[in-house]
Amino acid sequence: MDLISGTIDLHIHSTVSDGTDAPEALPAIAKGAGIGLFALTDHDAFKGCEIIRANKSSEDPAFVTGIEFSCRDDEGKYHILGYGFDPDAAPIQRVVETGHRYRMDKVRARLDFLKTRFGFHFAEEDVRALLARDNPGKPHIGNLMVRYGYARSIKDAIKNYIDQIHFLDEYVRPLEAIEGILAAGGIPVLAHPCYGSGDELILGAEMEARLQRLMDFGLQGVEAFYSGFTDKLRGMMLDDATRYGLFITAGSDYHGTNKMISPGDTGLGAQDEWPDGLIRFLKAVKGA
Repeated sequence: MDLISGTIDLHIHSTVSDGTDAPEALPAIAKGAGIGLFALTDHDAFKGCEIIRANKSSEDPAFVTGIEFSCRDDEGKYHILGYGFDPDAAPIQRVVETGHRYRMDKVRARLDFLKTRFGFHFAEEDVRALLARDNPGKPHIGNLMVRYGYARSIKDAIKNYIDQIHFLDEYVRPLEAIEGILAAGGIPVLAHPCYGSGDELILGAEMEARLQRLMDFGLQGVEAFYSGFTDKLRGMMLDDATRYGLFITAGSDYHGTNKMISPGDTGLGAQDEWPDGLIRFLKAVKGA
């Protein structure tokens, strides 16, 4: 892909997962934010990417097909991003199907937990509407709780109620996600690498071990520029990426009104300051 004009944002969500903007609206939102290249990375789904591709015009910012898999194994939790893959490839379709099945199982389990543990009841029509969504998750349940008066905010709902139930096995494995992305011709990247489960912060030797392990699986990049990173965290990830020859990406994790994050808020500076790992990624990724 030729280098683009404007900034980039390679971590955005739509209504296909837990964002509040429809996929069709995102090209105009990205353009309005001064973004010249963006990726839609819905959780366990690429339906929104297909919608954007089908409706893309020459006036829209450049676009890269993306996805985000929520992963866990015996070593912890990971969010694995995939870019530039072939959505028609069977290997990634199998991972998407697995992730979606786990997601639906967890939504049902969370609703049962909220009912039995806290006595939270929702109307049948609201439950049906929730389960009819493409990829419902914790923010959708949180919104429902706020509407019913069970929580003050989505954050309150998730932290103090929804996250009180834990799942050990209902996750795509990071090896499974990385292998699926690679087999579909894509580039696997570790999202917001310093953040683990909950408030867990992964640094130093623990980060080194995590990267080595994921690189053994085939990981090719890290999201070193991220809306939630301090200058120190960003610098550490840039150093790690350089040390291991990894690609570098930049993402805001924009979710519309579900998070107080603006599109393009990645911490990425001017183009003449972009690191080599990011330039190499832009040249390697397959865009629309």
